Amino acid sequence: MGLENLLAADAILPVTRVSSKKQALLEISERAAAVSGLKEREIFDGLWQRESLGSTGVGEGIAIPHAKIPKLGRMFGVLARLEKPIEYDATDGVPVDIIFALIAPESAGADHLKALAQIARTFRDEKLMAALRQTRDSAGIFSLLTSESTQDAA
Repeated sequence: MGLENLLAADAILPVTRVSSKKQALLEISERAAAVSGLKEREIFDGLWQRESLGSTGVGEGIAIPHAKIPKLGRMFGVLARLEKPIEYDATDGVPVDIIFALIAPESAGADHLKALAQIARTFRDEKLMAALRQTRDSAGIFSLLTSESTQDAA
């Protein structure tokens, strides 16, 4: 499963101005609700509940928060590129500036884990992350993350 199956251009926040993890997850939840028709509060609660179990800051300025939502039809992602890095309790202590939230159906099971692994593999590409951090528009970010060469590398 490539990111092109998880991410839509309208699910990208290219220059997000937030000052905390909670504020970032609220912004992401708002966008997720807009693109999915789900309730913003339900998405935020799912993301925040997962975050309370342990930080989803995976290191090198990247976080991959995720939540399972009952009655959701399909898995999807929302990407936020932060204008300024925020404290996120990441494993390496580095502030986060790239957040890819994965919203999955409660029944997703192994597909949820496969999607998380795909996201993590994609975001380990240093050249891709450098390009992503320089791109300030949704179309450019979408193109970077869904191009054939990106999928081949992951």
